[in-house]
Amino acid sequence: MENLTLNNGVQIPQLGLGVFLVEDANDLKNSIADALKDGYRHFDTAAIYHNEAGVGEALAESDVKREDLFITSKVWDSVQTYDETIAAFHESLKKLQTDYLDLYLIHWPSNGYEEKWRAMESLYNDGLIKAIGVSNFEQPQMDKLLASAKIKPMVDQVETHPYFQRKDLNAYLTDLNIAHEAWGPLGQGKSGVFTDATLTKIAADHDKSIAQVILRWHLQRNIIVIPKSVHAERIAQNIDVFDFTLSDAEMTAIAGIDKNQRGSADPNDEDWLNKSLEMN
Repeated sequence: MENLTLNNGVQIPQLGLGVFLVEDANDLKNSIADALKDGYRHFDTAAIYHNEAGVGEALAESDVKREDLFITSKVWDSVQTYDETIAAFHESLKKLQTDYLDLYLIHWPSNGYEEKWRAMESLYNDGLIKAIGVSNFEQPQMDKLLASAKIKPMVDQVETHPYFQRKDLNAYLTDLNIAHEAWGPLGQGKSGVFTDATLTKIAADHDKSIAQVILRWHLQRNIIVIPKSVHAERIAQNIDVFDFTLSDAEMTAIAGIDKNQRGSADPNDEDWLNKSLEMN
């Protein structure tokens, strides 16, 4: 497993397991056990996923030491004030059966994110979080946050896949020394990337799956990836991407298939952000 170093010196495993939409207790427990066996140490959840307790239970039952794990969670949009953020964080800690988080993120740039950030800075300064960051922040929201932040975010986790490559955002984050983390790195199975002719050819040339080629492409862009799966075979396959390298020509070819095709909600959609405040 390869690590990236965040702007505060913390090491983050560049590939982890995402658990978005995995609510079945057995699926969750089995997928985490399979992932641990295959060498995963980075696990990404969120309050809104309603599975933090299951993740905490599965990790507590393993024989992997807490200091060898990297656990991420996120504070949801309905939490808006400083005090609510502190309370939500401690609720996540309790569910995850841990006394600190490795990474805590603001899930979306909904109203109140500056106050949430202030609370996260306090938690970080108190040593309760190793690294703090944001998710789904585009450049305007990041610029606004940076204007008042005392601590620069370490990570921005955003939808990124071969049909939505985020080249401009990637360059912006790189300039700021903020790590780019991809959610939906394989297009969430709905983007059409698995039938793409360019990716199909590259996969055949390396005797790898299209998913493995996509994950390798992310890694070579210095992007953190958290592919989600509940299937043991795919979990094993997704981490088996450190024994080959894509050539410059192959990286260029993949750069050429970008469609700027967003598959989920747009962080700039104020109506969606306002509706998210009602979700729990």
